[in-house]
Amino acid sequence: MVGGQCRRPEKATFVLPSFKSNAEETRNRRSVAEYLRLEVSGGVMLIIAATVALILANSPTSDWYFSLRDHHLDIPPLGLELSVGHWASDGLLAVFFFVAGIELKRELVVGELRRPAAALLPVVAAVGGMAVPALIYTAFAAGGGGDLNGWAVPMATDIAFALGVLAVVGRNLPSALRTFLLTLAIVDDLIAILVIAIFYTSALNLWALAGALAGLAVFYALHRRNVHGWYLYVPLALVIWVLMVNSGVHATIAGVAIGMLLRVTAGEYEKESPAERVEHLVHPISAGLCVPLFALFAAGVPVSGAVLADMVTEPEPLGVIGGLFLGKVIGVFGATYLTARFTRARLNPTLGWADVAGGAMLAGIGFTVSLLIAELAFADQPALAEHVKAAVLIGSVLSAIVASLVLTLRGRHHLASGSS
Repeated sequence: MVGGQCRRPEKATFVLPSFKSNAEETRNRRSVAEYLRLEVSGGVMLIIAATVALILANSPTSDWYFSLRDHHLDIPPLGLELSVGHWASDGLLAVFFFVAGIELKRELVVGELRRPAAALLPVVAAVGGMAVPALIYTAFAAGGGGDLNGWAVPMATDIAFALGVLAVVGRNLPSALRTFLLTLAIVDDLIAILVIAIFYTSALNLWALAGALAGLAVFYALHRRNVHGWYLYVPLALVIWVLMVNSGVHATIAGVAIGMLLRVTAGEYEKESPAERVEHLVHPISAGLCVPLFALFAAGVPVSGAVLADMVTEPEPLGVIGGLFLGKVIGVFGATYLTARFTRARLNPTLGWADVAGGAMLAGIGFTVSLLIAELAFADQPALAEHVKAAVLIGSVLSAIVASLVLTLRGRHHLASGSS
């Protein structure tokens, strides 16, 4: 009361701003998540992380960087004796392979790979694109008296990086090229997963492996019975992962296996399948956190004049660069052309052979999985492993640059043809 009169209360303004702030915060979180679901964002995050890693490894901070990467964060009761770098490659990368497992399952059940006729060309292209780089590496290594154990390093295509580059430079290209490259990359991932499981597995602990398989069986049974609750599946997935680490099989295989157990078809009363829902939630974490952190610790290799001079004399790095930059183009394009030439399989009418050549060059971007295989193949030769990882970066960058030029020219050609 003021001057004997009741003063009209002012409008309360303390509630609405908080709701507005919460709404804006929610929108911001959703915007970030949606951005991370874009294909181009995965490539951008990888480039940023790899660039930072290279700067840290080739600057006065290199001692601090390598000390952090090699610092151990062990959990002895669980049998986990891992450095920070291994936590990134064995732990965080398992999330990436989990998403890859979902994508592979979807393609096999409802996607391009369910129809053999439609999948024939990209499947054969993927096989050729892995066989030729492996042969080129083997030729370099055998001819120069090098280590043959790295034959699988140039085989893999980085799906996030390749599709990210295509999203940037391929706006005017036929959508069939993206489908072709996506199918190729998924088959590529499947073969790479099998290669890691078969050829880069240490001595097996059969009891731990049996425990991991039992955990997968429980996961499958719960999922089949439509049991819901992240508080059940996340701890179970962690148990499976720990057992897989202790089994000697690379831990990323646990991620693939769990991803492929998820149902990819929607039920009668479902708007989307469980795999779609989970992938929608996990993909931003994989693209925005897990894969960049792996790249941050895997791509940090010294690239000095002395290192480059050593690489020129070592057959292993030369084999990796030749396999990625030349082998992928020869293998993918050659296998596709020969299959179309001598079978009834036909290229999509909207695609030209020059488009396929550009896509084959993109397949030479072997980043994430190639770096992982390099670590596994040369685990007991750290200096050589660093040189091979540098070769992966060089081969991938060369492939990305040349592919971008070719596909940009092809995009202009398609645009001119469409407007005429």
